[in-house]
Amino acid sequence: MTNVIDTEFSSKGYLNMQLLRFTTAGSVDDGKSTLIGRLLYDSKSLFEDQLDAVKRASVQKGSEHLNLALFTDGLRAEREQGITIDVAYRYFATPNRKFIIADTPGHIQYTRNMVTGASTANAAIILIDARNGVIEQTYRHAYIAYLLGIPHIIVCINKMDLLDYSREVFETIKADFNAFVAKVLPGEDLRFIPISALNGDNVVKPSVNMEWYTDTTLLETLETIPITNDNDLTRRRFPVQYVIRPEMDKYHDYRGYAGRIAGGIFHPGDEVMVMPAGIKTKILSIDTFNGPVEEAFPPMSVTLLLADDIDISRGDMIAGADALPAMSSEIDLMVCWMNPRPMQLNGKYALKHNTRDVKCVINAIDFVLNINTLEQIPGRTSLAMNEIGKVHLRTTKPLFIDPYSFNRNTGSLILIDEATNETVAAGMIL
Repeated sequence: MTNVIDTEFSSKGYLNMQLLRFTTAGSVDDGKSTLIGRLLYDSKSLFEDQLDAVKRASVQKGSEHLNLALFTDGLRAEREQGITIDVAYRYFATPNRKFIIADTPGHIQYTRNMVTGASTANAAIILIDARNGVIEQTYRHAYIAYLLGIPHIIVCINKMDLLDYSREVFETIKADFNAFVAKVLPGEDLRFIPISALNGDNVVKPSVNMEWYTDTTLLETLETIPITNDNDLTRRRFPVQYVIRPEMDKYHDYRGYAGRIAGGIFHPGDEVMVMPAGIKTKILSIDTFNGPVEEAFPPMSVTLLLADDIDISRGDMIAGADALPAMSSEIDLMVCWMNPRPMQLNGKYALKHNTRDVKCVINAIDFVLNINTLEQIPGRTSLAMNEIGKVHLRTTKPLFIDPYSFNRNTGSLILIDEATNETVAAGMIL
């Protein structure tokens, strides 16, 4: 199977390239899947057999041109209905950066799918149909992107070809969106790009039809967005995943604590606190698969060796002694409910926070948020599927938490139905 892209991406350099995760959001038929297909096609990031399959499918559907949406709409129901139902993940790379794309549905009833796809994204592409302008779904997706702490928002005003590439239309939609942003999304990194996903204008190559637009194309924007500081590099957080104790004479005294760094920068010699024990110690060394390192940062997976023998197990946290996370069993959070069975007041659920597993009970539902109007509706005793609300819960054991706005790793959690083992909610700690 031959790849259209250059073989340089299979080299060691590819493995060391910076990774950008981004999600697409927009109303039905705004062109999300077509945009991703165009991005993959024009950046030569497709396999030849993928191209052949989509060409055959396009002919079978009676399309006059290559149906780019079929590159991401992989489910049979999606292809039959011409809509996106599930989250589709796609991977590609350029000489400057590698990418993971989450193509998410536009229907209101698939809000939970958008939350899933956007939860790990560095950037969100919000599509707007130039013919329709800013609508309620635009507000919904923008607010969810803000709620999930996505630091970079790219507003792509699509189907400009259907309005003669009008600069006036672009500026009007930009002004309408900015009016909403001023009230709800302060401080966001916000960019606007006029595009035609179908024809490729300003997606990978600059548009000859919109010479009035002189900023970067979508691909150039994705390649140059600064994401180094998207992780919290100030507060050191290391949830312990596994205790490594080799039963070998060569490593008789070896005791390491493995996991993925959730925040901050660790060095040998740093003073740290082990939670919940509340014991201070120092980092002796930091091991990786490729050997010891002198510095470790998110999202590296490492093994920490400590100066003292301390009783540490999975679910504990090693944190910088100078700035500790809150240790609490009483938590306020915003949740998106993902299950057909509604959340019930005083309901009991399993909770997973990083590597820590506990049980919890929902003590209060403060309000349910009307995403379209941003109205807070109090007095509810349940939360239905795809609804977002603020709740208060109590856990059987304390969690080591930061506000989600500080750290998306230590500020997020999921709720699980113990009977079915289904993930029923995603939560962002306030």
